Amino acid sequence: MGDVFNENGTVRQNAFIHDRKTGKPNTLYLKPVQTELLLYRQWPLDHKLASEWLLPSIQHLDWYLTEKQFYKIMSKVGDLLGINYLGTHTMRKTEAYRVYTQSNYNIGRVMRLLNHSSESMTLTYLSLDQASQETMLDQIDFG
Repeated sequence: MGDVFNENGTVRQNAFIHDRKTGKPNTLYLKPVQTELLLYRQWPLDHKLASEWLLPSIQHLDWYLTEKQFYKIMSKVGDLLGINYLGTHTMRKTEAYRVYTQSNYNIGRVMRLLNHSSESMTLTYLSLDQASQETMLDQIDFG
């Protein structure tokens, strides 16, 4: 949790990580989710479930939640909600798409946020292929 929280319990401004897939360094700006992180941190403290991990294993607080375990949890939640596409990247992809639309479709900004090396990679990641772009363009009044 030291990557996200200061010793006094406040949220750090940034978390610095290395993408496992690419090995590239990445900086995560934490201010937009500061309130949620503080609430998330408080629950285990209230229930005396201290762990050094931000996402501890359900069975062993001394271990971290693996990607496979997280996938199983997300898949189960998806089953309970009747959603068959919920996975480990669902939240990342959803937030990236929100940034894309709320930044007036600034694909460069999203590319940097996701630490991608090209805009085409980001467009593919967001499933913004030619057909979906044409659908979006069909809804624009070019007057």
